Amino acid sequence: MTFELQYTDDKTNARAGLITTDHGQIETPIFMPVGTLGTVKGVHVHELKEDIKAQIILGNTYHLYLRPGLDVIEQAGGLHKFNGFDRPMLTDSGGFQVFSLSGIRKMKEEGVEFRSHIDGSKHLFTPEGVMDIERTIGADIMMAFDECTPGTADFQYAKKSMELTHRWLDRCFKRFNETEPKYGYNQSLFPIVQGCIYPELRKRSAEFIASKNADGNAIGGLAVGEPTDKMYEMIEVVNEILPKDKPRYLMGVGTPVNILEGIERGVDMFDCVMPTRNGRNGMLFTKDGIINMRNKKWEKDFSPIEADGASYVDTLYTKAYLRHLFHAQELLALQIASIHNLAFYLWLVKEARKHIISGDFATWKAMMVKRLSTRL
Repeated sequence: MTFELQYTDDKTNARAGLITTDHGQIETPIFMPVGTLGTVKGVHVHELKEDIKAQIILGNTYHLYLRPGLDVIEQAGGLHKFNGFDRPMLTDSGGFQVFSLSGIRKMKEEGVEFRSHIDGSKHLFTPEGVMDIERTIGADIMMAFDECTPGTADFQYAKKSMELTHRWLDRCFKRFNETEPKYGYNQSLFPIVQGCIYPELRKRSAEFIASKNADGNAIGGLAVGEPTDKMYEMIEVVNEILPKDKPRYLMGVGTPVNILEGIERGVDMFDCVMPTRNGRNGMLFTKDGIINMRNKKWEKDFSPIEADGASYVDTLYTKAYLRHLFHAQELLALQIASIHNLAFYLWLVKEARKHIISGDFATWKAMMVKRLSTRL
């Protein structure tokens, strides 16, 4: 994998770049739709590629390991062959799932022992085992196995957790370097900066991660309960240290405004379940603000979902029709809303890239933050 830093904004830390993988190129800044179980919920691969214009999507190590299982994925020839998406993919290592399954897992130096949320069976994730799993899944970008600390963790817990993540990272790189890709194309390993909301820990972690000289670097453990201003502060602290010639990935963030704020602070890659999850609950993100499609005010509004929207669904369907689908509990409502929101997110980062290149990102961003925060 290579990264070319093409443009930098002279008023902010915003950047535009180009990631090249064996499955294609990715223009940054980029948003990556989340396909936890090997599918972006409710969206066909054709729509992902042709309408939403996704350049890269995510899969999840924890979930794919449990179902359909590694035997199925390996016999299929890897996740790209299994789900039909022939562009770049990234796999989360399962660290966040470990964090979220606090009631049914045990942390120890060796790794994490947990029970499946599906059938209660017992499993052990170690850094070495996770590298093997991610080799089998076959994503272009593999994430290191880490512990994601809650945003409310105290300093001592966050320090202990960060140090464990660093020890696990050494084991991840050792296993990664001892093994080869299974399907004839290259894979990259991204380490993850942790340290909760403590600048001292974030600096230490960023320095440790930067020393690994990986193909790219990630910022984890944010948007997990800490105040938004703390999240932005930690991004700034970390990006002062992470190398400028490598892509920076902010994991699990977030709202359209969060993404613009992250871009301004030098982040290149984003992912979040919000566009699809919120879409399935009737929340649409648009260029002019947020729409709750269940509201009665749209009952007889026969205007397009978004007149100049980023997707074909925006002009094909009206607000009144989409509201009707939600109230009738029709599955098509979930699909339309998911496609719209994902296309909007991809449009947003593409517009950010355009304005970084043209030199007016700061002005455009300030205007967009105000518009995106409006409730329609």
